[in-house]
Amino acid sequence: MEETYKDRTSLVKGAKDIAKEVKRQAVRKVNKAVDKAQDGYTQRSYSRFQDEEDDDDYYVQGGNYGVEANDDEGSSEATEGHDEDDEIYEGEYQGIPSMGQGKDGMVALGQPMRDEYKDRHELETERKADEEELAQQYELIIQECGHGRFQWALFFVLGMALMADGVEVFVVGFVLPSAETDMCIPNSGSGWLGDIVYLGMMVGAFFWGGLADKVGRRQSLLICMSVNGFFAFLSSFVQGYGFFLFCRLFSGFGIGGAVPTVFSYFSEVLAREKRGEHLSWLCMFWMIGGIYASAMAWAIIPHYGWSFSMGSAYQFHSWRVFVIVCALPCVSSVVALTFMPESPRFLLEVGKHDEAWMILKQIHDTNMRARGQPEKVFTVNRIKTPKHIDELIEIESDTGTWYRRCFVRIRTELYSIWLTFMRCFSYPVKDNTIKLTTVWFTLSFGYYGLSVWFPDVIKHLQSDEYASRVKHFRNEEVSHFVFNFTLENQIHSNGEYINDRFIMMKFKSVTFEDSLFKNCVFEDITSLNTYFRNCTFVNTAFYNTDLEQYKFVDSELINCTFFHTRTGCQISFDDDYSAYWIYFVNFLGTLAVLPGNIVSALLMDRIGRLTMLGGSMVLSGISCFFLWFGTSESMMIGMLCLYNGLTISAWNSLDVVTVELYPTDRRATGFGFLNALCKAAAVLGNLIFGSLVGITKAIPILLASTVLVCGGLVGLRLPDTRTQVLM
Repeated sequence: MEETYKDRTSLVKGAKDIAKEVKRQAVRKVNKAVDKAQDGYTQRSYSRFQDEEDDDDYYVQGGNYGVEANDDEGSSEATEGHDEDDEIYEGEYQGIPSMGQGKDGMVALGQPMRDEYKDRHELETERKADEEELAQQYELIIQECGHGRFQWALFFVLGMALMADGVEVFVVGFVLPSAETDMCIPNSGSGWLGDIVYLGMMVGAFFWGGLADKVGRRQSLLICMSVNGFFAFLSSFVQGYGFFLFCRLFSGFGIGGAVPTVFSYFSEVLAREKRGEHLSWLCMFWMIGGIYASAMAWAIIPHYGWSFSMGSAYQFHSWRVFVIVCALPCVSSVVALTFMPESPRFLLEVGKHDEAWMILKQIHDTNMRARGQPEKVFTVNRIKTPKHIDELIEIESDTGTWYRRCFVRIRTELYSIWLTFMRCFSYPVKDNTIKLTTVWFTLSFGYYGLSVWFPDVIKHLQSDEYASRVKHFRNEEVSHFVFNFTLENQIHSNGEYINDRFIMMKFKSVTFEDSLFKNCVFEDITSLNTYFRNCTFVNTAFYNTDLEQYKFVDSELINCTFFHTRTGCQISFDDDYSAYWIYFVNFLGTLAVLPGNIVSALLMDRIGRLTMLGGSMVLSGISCFFLWFGTSESMMIGMLCLYNGLTISAWNSLDVVTVELYPTDRRATGFGFLNALCKAAAVLGNLIFGSLVGITKAIPILLASTVLVCGGLVGLRLPDTRTQVLM
């Protein structure tokens, strides 16, 4: 009996398997016929749109894209907007079509194959086809929404975030001398501030860019700008240099996500014919941020009369006021972002079609009201639904402690960002990523390297000129004399000062060497770059001075007294021409990019992104050879303005090409990776070019010229995206 039962069971099972396989093959053939018919109809529909582009009523019945009207389709008792004949009002959103409706609401020729019967390759092929169709449809929808008040409002909101990024870069250079001197940082610890900020921006660009492809552009930008604003504001109050570095590190980490998220966000609400021009106009806010930072530094930092102190421990100097003022663009962008919606293209990518439709309708209605056409109806009532492939990710959400669940959640999100990043090196964007990596690295290395080298060379020329005017005093003997005037740029050697009084004086760049001070009084003294080397002090009193122990180098103090010594490093910009000169040079260098910004915006869609990218980088490389003639400060400033004006077109076109070459699901991730690479190249360029200041001109000129020309030639090999829709 058992053997007979087993035979019967095997026979039934085999029959079922055969029937299932026959059914699978039949359904597959039917689906191929459906796809073929649909593709032909879709192609005819898009051709019809191109022929009737100037006509307002270019949609088919009911507003469907490439879909024939069906009286029975979308009918529901719960749906508003039906009349007595059960017709659909124009502009009524019909939602996502059900499985029984076939693709895009077409009447199915047969029951479609269920996804569980398809392998992953088939699902990915179908999803790719759906995404391409969605990209074409989304372009048509954005064209119907028009370009108007909504895009301009978002333009200024995102511009404030981009302005904050420009401010952050310039704040480092302006605050660096004052902060390190104010906190008494020795030369061995100087320079860490610039490197730590770029390190934070590098990590932040990669992290926030990846997060923008997971949680949304608006959400990611809100968080990263909030982090930047909080730590930038906090850094203005801290006193210790270590804590100050910590705050600026996280401030840089926050602002690092601004550039990749802003460009991804704005590009997704622009039509194809508007994208290049308006993304280039958006780049101007980075220049405005540099001008804002230069002007505020010029107006605030040198005025130490604005500072106050609470005892000798807490000093709040004017450069801290400057840090607070520079955080205002970031705060403004955070407040304004709360009133802006999420990118509808991102919502479509993650399957939130209802929310995307509502935002697209909001864009359409906002622009139509601004044009004086409030009666114009948004005619889109169905949006293509790409097939989603479920990913099985194990998350321990119901087990373990709360911190264990948080750890697992964070690890899962980071792993998801890493997987998205690795997809940037897979077909079909692998070759584009490699070429973009080369162009971003070479442009960043050459631009930031020379941008640091120019001011350092100017300061080196100033230092040489200042040192050439130093006054030497040797073997002088002064007794019973009252010094009550400023001593500047002097060296006193082998002098003897007996019963002298130094009262209410300023020592600026003064050095005493091998000198004797006996029965002297120092009262109300302010010093800057002043040192006593191998000197002897006998029966000398110091009242209310800033002459701390580190200013007495290898000196001997015998029976000396100190009263009310001011701790901390005292900086004075009174009559300091060099401080104003540095801010003025940066102001001119930033303002010089204005013509390049205007030219790139007007010609971006006319001559193409690649022509502008390659031509700008090659011309920038050629302009480097003019540095041979830079023998004075004015000539170097002129070369700086010329160089900045030529390279800005390359930056603008590179930003546009980058957002257009990546698909929506990895656009911000790819941009964030390239922006992080940009910061790494900037640090490397700063180190290499900074070490060559005052040594030779040949190596910086040849190095910058070579990398810029090579990067420009590689950029010409990128695909032309001027006529492409956002994929």
